[in-house]
Amino acid sequence: MHLLITGANRGIGKALADQYRADGHSVTGTARDNSAEIQLDVSDNVHHQAMARQLEGQPLDLLICNAGVYLDKGQGLEGYPADMWAQSFATNVTGVFLTIQALLPNLQAAGGKIAILSSQMASHSRAPGGSYIYRASKAAALNLGRNLATDLRADGISVGIYHPGWVQTDMGGSSADIHVDEAVSGLIKRFDALSLDNTGCFETYDGQPHAY
Repeated sequence: MHLLITGANRGIGKALADQYRADGHSVTGTARDNSAEIQLDVSDNVHHQAMARQLEGQPLDLLICNAGVYLDKGQGLEGYPADMWAQSFATNVTGVFLTIQALLPNLQAAGGKIAILSSQMASHSRAPGGSYIYRASKAAALNLGRNLATDLRADGISVGIYHPGWVQTDMGGSSADIHVDEAVSGLIKRFDALSLDNTGCFETYDGQPHAY
């Protein structure tokens, strides 16, 4: 199986890449710097065009849209500047769409799958306050994924949206609930189970349907 993971140089993305490689799969990783196979700033369409040229003609079985930022962590109501909103949405929402758009021919060639890492913070029914930018961007990524699931069904491409858990990474912090290995093990099972029968799903890493 050939898969591509955005943001594969650290955290969950790197752990997923390492596990898939250990399982014998062909993994193409991306990162904003030169620490992965493809240099990709997901907010930069020039980078996407270059990636599309580099991977032209290569079927893609699984695309994992993992790259994301949490710029407003710890902001108070006096914060949340406009450029923070713009940067966050450019990565967490626009970046997801541009990645899928650039690699759509590769996915169509394989009848592949798309996994979008969102968050429980995307849920409108779970609203404890704060982190407005991150929550809004992840909710938008969830909405994007569900609509793509409808439009890509005819191409045989299934789309799943996932909460990876509160994971002990640089983003999640050392006090998070689960180790990255537990998150990765669960996510891989979810990706394996993704099909046209459950396309558009919003699930947790351990297989529970998540409230919207």
